Amino acid sequence: MRKATRLFLLWLAAAALVVVADQASKLAVLAHFQLGERLPLTDFFNLVLVYNPGSAFSLLAGAGGWQKWLFTALALAISAWILRALWQQPEQKLQSAALSLIMGGAIGNVIDRLAYGAVVDFLDFYVASWHWPAFNIADSGICVGAVLLLLSGFKQSGANT
Repeated sequence: MRKATRLFLLWLAAAALVVVADQASKLAVLAHFQLGERLPLTDFFNLVLVYNPGSAFSLLAGAGGWQKWLFTALALAISAWILRALWQQPEQKLQSAALSLIMGGAIGNVIDRLAYGAVVDFLDFYVASWHWPAFNIADSGICVGAVLLLLSGFKQSGANT
């Protein structure tokens, strides 16, 4: 097997790991929590079960249902683009790691949209009475991947100067 093919499969495995961790954590929360139930763990962190029919920060959450299909189609299109990028340049380690995290997160949330009609969120960080919007492992993968993608771009632009 060629090195590029092995690397491509490694990046797919990384994305699959994000999907598995995301779905396993959501199933655990769904099995033990009722909608809206909170479990305080620290002075700044709760576990809570909420459904988000929108996107990040509940954007379009009250749009009436069509947004489920928009966000599903968008995530699948982005994942297809990421697959192509991973296949073409699997040796770009930082970029490929970033793209794998993003794709794993996107697929994890697509599974929720298709299974539950909304994304399952359960990580609730807060300071005093101000709560960051609840999120999940898929969202974390997307955010960490986006930061790594930016770093990769800065690294590449620095190497070109």
